[in-house]
Amino acid sequence: MPHTLDAAAVRAWCELALEALGRDRERIDAINVYPVADGDTGTNLYLTVESAARAVDAAFDGHAASGTEPGLADAIGAMAHGALIGARGNSGTILAQLLRGMTEVLAPGPGSVPGSGTGEREAEHDPAAVLARALRRAAASTYEAVAHPVEGTVLTVATAAADAAEGAVPGGDVVAVARAAHEGARKALDATPGQLAVLGRAGVVDAGGCGLVAVLGALADALSGERTAAAGGVRIAVGAPASGGGTAPATVVTEAGGCGPDEHAAADGPAFEVIYLLEAGDEAVARLRARLDGLGDSLVVVGGDGLWNVHVHVDDAGAAVEAGIEAGRPYRIRITHFTGAEAGRSAAPERAERAVVAVVPGDGLAGLCAAAGATVVSVRPGEPPASGELVQAIRQAHAREVVLLPNDADLRHTAAAAAGQARTEGVRVAVIPTRAAVQGIAALAVHESGRTFDEDVVAMTSAAGATRYGELTVAERQSWTMAGVCQAGDVLGLVEGDVAVIGADPAATALDVLDRMLSAGGEMVTLVCGEGFPQGLADRLERHVRERYLAVDTVVYAGGQQSSLLLIGVE
Repeated sequence: MPHTLDAAAVRAWCELALEALGRDRERIDAINVYPVADGDTGTNLYLTVESAARAVDAAFDGHAASGTEPGLADAIGAMAHGALIGARGNSGTILAQLLRGMTEVLAPGPGSVPGSGTGEREAEHDPAAVLARALRRAAASTYEAVAHPVEGTVLTVATAAADAAEGAVPGGDVVAVARAAHEGARKALDATPGQLAVLGRAGVVDAGGCGLVAVLGALADALSGERTAAAGGVRIAVGAPASGGGTAPATVVTEAGGCGPDEHAAADGPAFEVIYLLEAGDEAVARLRARLDGLGDSLVVVGGDGLWNVHVHVDDAGAAVEAGIEAGRPYRIRITHFTGAEAGRSAAPERAERAVVAVVPGDGLAGLCAAAGATVVSVRPGEPPASGELVQAIRQAHAREVVLLPNDADLRHTAAAAAGQARTEGVRVAVIPTRAAVQGIAALAVHESGRTFDEDVVAMTSAAGATRYGELTVAERQSWTMAGVCQAGDVLGLVEGDVAVIGADPAATALDVLDRMLSAGGEMVTLVCGEGFPQGLADRLERHVRERYLAVDTVVYAGGQQSSLLLIGVE
């Protein structure tokens, strides 16, 4: 049955868009030649939509827990926020801005806060007009976010979709508007090789625009309640490179939503892609835009209300990060070396025999694990990685055999799903059920690629299993625990995931937890200090162990994690 423009339609849109991009991801990756031929546009769009879908599901779950239903503004706001925090690459960042633009119409108000505006009430009376206006605002917002807009890209496709949507409003319902937007986007996509020279030379359409066509097709399907060839079957005008540098035009209808042949055109440009989330004010971001524009190209800054996603291509990655530090607080920093990626495609190097992928909660731990040779997935509190992110990390490890360390009991199903997907791609993957970062450190310490895969997995599993783990954290609210009732602000000492100590002083609580854990014996204590851990306390704990427990060694790391004051491991 057809949907109205409501929260259920947004949820269905997320599900269908994720399905469409999952199906077409590799084909979109294959035609990615602009702005850099790094072959990841489809993957980046998929991961961005996956983050958006996860945020929408969380919004529904939150309302269900309180016995209510989310509204349109709640759902579209969650979708836009999820895309913002999970945006990958140039294409994902622009898609996040498109969704944010839609919230300015569907959930207007300060920062487009979900549930605060009139868009939902208007949608009840004239959803077709509201959707057309949302698509127009979405297209316009992308031009505001991109430092130097280029036609023949996803920006052109988004504008054409908005034009077509507005043309369908007189006499049309919301489904007709969505279908018109999708068809307008398809026609604009056909024309991109003639608008952007690099696409014409390669004989492909714009990869980002191709992904947007799939997303708009999913929107039309979600609103109509019918499956069509909309998300796939993209008709495109492409040409295979001809002798003499020209192109031989040919109209191609792909069988299942692909977007053209997989020729690549190398593009000269900066060596690095830098992406990070940034907490900063509007004025600081305006200065940041100007500075990054002078450092490189492909600059896209999206977001607002104190949270931004920054994307830029530069030769000096350090300078781009430093600019973010001056503007505010950057985190989730990702740096990709384009030259290495392009060389890897042309040389087609052999895969490494074995690699380790580790999920870690802080920059210090990320550096520690990376120095030990692991491919790292860094996470923040309340933002667990999706299975797609873990699959991407496994791919980046570029090995025949991969050991995956989730380092969190709540990630066991996510890790298992990622491993299953990677196995279908020919990678042998073993998930070691590490429940804490200190167990992952212990497993990584005994990793030896010279052993057989099975022997290495057994040794790493044994080391992780022999490591008891504890944690020091601060209670956020009053609650019942295994140790009694805690109040907001209490220091909690956890052993193996259960609260064992409730205290007021971090030092006394940490000493109590250490003594409890060492009462059963141990040879090595690992202390991983969090972002808010009191200075000098680690030295006091180390001295306590040395004086009270003979022959027990202690090692201290600056983990930088925000989720806890201290992580403790006892082997």
